[in-house]
Amino acid sequence: MNLTLTVLEIVAPVFLLAGVGFAWVKLGFEYRIQFVTQLAMTLSVPCLIFVSLMNTQIAPAALTALSLATVVAYGGVTLAAAAVVWGMGLNRRTYLAPLIFGNTGNLGLPLALFAFGDAGLSYAVVVFAVMAIWSFTFGIWLVAGAGSFGKVMREPLVWGTLLGALFLVQGWQTPKFLTNTLSLLGQMAIPMMLITLGVAVARLTPGGVGRAVILSAIKLVICVAIAWAAGAYFALDRTALGVLVLQVATPVAVTSYLLAEKYGADAQSVAGLVVVSTLMSVAALPILLAFLV
Repeated sequence: MNLTLTVLEIVAPVFLLAGVGFAWVKLGFEYRIQFVTQLAMTLSVPCLIFVSLMNTQIAPAALTALSLATVVAYGGVTLAAAAVVWGMGLNRRTYLAPLIFGNTGNLGLPLALFAFGDAGLSYAVVVFAVMAIWSFTFGIWLVAGAGSFGKVMREPLVWGTLLGALFLVQGWQTPKFLTNTLSLLGQMAIPMMLITLGVAVARLTPGGVGRAVILSAIKLVICVAIAWAAGAYFALDRTALGVLVLQVATPVAVTSYLLAEKYGADAQSVAGLVVVSTLMSVAALPILLAFLV
């Protein structure tokens, strides 16, 4: 009973806030998702990442081990997902990127914070940063035929991660007034991202639901197994292992749908993956957290 209550306390705020966004749209209220997303990714999330890393008490060696484990995990997931797409005869531009990249930002960061506290959030931003770099380069290439490392280096969240890591290693701190300001900006990120997730899901028109159920289940099993194996190989502590598995196992991100729509892939099929995998995570993530927490 205690474990059930603990898991409920972790996942309830996440899905309730997403539900607020979903209900907001269904009630006909305006929500400018492009503006909110840009505000979050350009300002709030980088501040959250920077302050979390700067203030973390985790040893740099532990963060390095997690970074290596994350790179290996996403490499393994990429190979496994490519094998699934090839084996099932699916279109690579449509299906491969969604099977690799999860919603580590909107969903993964809040879950890591609620499940593992500030230390978990510090670990989670490392996984998020590695995923973002892989997504902005290889992920975009999969859909569009061209990726851009230059775009990666222009992303504020990347610079927030690099500066946060530098301050962590050097033991530096920003002045108190600046830290408080950055912390307030960062605190906007999690509720904004969760509400935006609900809004985005409410606006999607899914297609190929039957196939989406099968692929979402395959994605979940592959991601959990490979992330767990990578974490065990690098001897991550319990918190770091839990965060890695949780982040890699998050459902398909709405970003995958936006890329498919922008570059002419089958956007409706990707929308089906987003909706089905997100709904599946309502049941799957609490079960997974029961083993990780």
